[in-house]
Amino acid sequence: MLSTLLYITLKKLDKMNNPIKINKNGSILEVTIDRPKANAIDQKTSIILGETFANFRDDPELKVAIITGEGEKFFSAGWDLKAVSEGEQADADYGVGGFGGLQELPNLNKPIIAAVNGIACGGGFEIMISADIILAVDYATFALPEINVGVIADAATIKLRRRIPYHIAVEFLMTGRWMDTKEAKHWGLINEIVESKNLLNRAREIANQISNGPNLIYSSIKEVLRETENEKELPSFKILRSLDTVKKVYESEDLKEGASSFVKKTDPKWKNK
Repeated sequence: MLSTLLYITLKKLDKMNNPIKINKNGSILEVTIDRPKANAIDQKTSIILGETFANFRDDPELKVAIITGEGEKFFSAGWDLKAVSEGEQADADYGVGGFGGLQELPNLNKPIIAAVNGIACGGGFEIMISADIILAVDYATFALPEINVGVIADAATIKLRRRIPYHIAVEFLMTGRWMDTKEAKHWGLINEIVESKNLLNRAREIANQISNGPNLIYSSIKEVLRETENEKELPSFKILRSLDTVKKVYESEDLKEGASSFVKKTDPKWKNK
């Protein structure tokens, strides 16, 4: 049964010609950007994506999300330049999560898997690198062409140097050149290169593995990574011990269950509490 929050989002989508598709499979949420021909994102679509991922964050029934694009050519071409030509502003309100729904969404302590089914450029690339695990088809390509249309790739300028070596990130940002999956894998930008026919199945396989695991720990891992990203090593331990998600892990029934199962050589039965 769909949660109330997700049901409300679906109703909103029905009224807006479905710029995204939502599928709930147990504790896994699948979000598909569906705006032919290039899955480009305008202000309205961005707001819907933000609401969708905020609902995912707040819904206790949901553990993992997969984001992908419709079709076999584009994951997302990013900002809808047709909307820009018609007056949409770069500093418009793009919703609770910023552009694309994931860039600035606070307290998102659940894992996101990007299943990149084709071209991911501009804002589409920025959505991709906001995920925690990235799978891409072998023919996917990546670029930040904002430099060619006179605008800064703002989220990528902040995030990309934290994902790949500084000099590669700067060159990528300043030239607008294209990168293929082989190079992306070389720099650690993506986790796996997958055949198109296997992309969603592989994403679902990983999502199921995570969904059946100790979700309290996943929440603490995401918060620790986020809160210590710019900290030196030793101060990071103090921050770690101050976080509520970490305290919950230390005090949880799952910790006792994990230890007991290890001693008994049985599979743990996680309660997520």
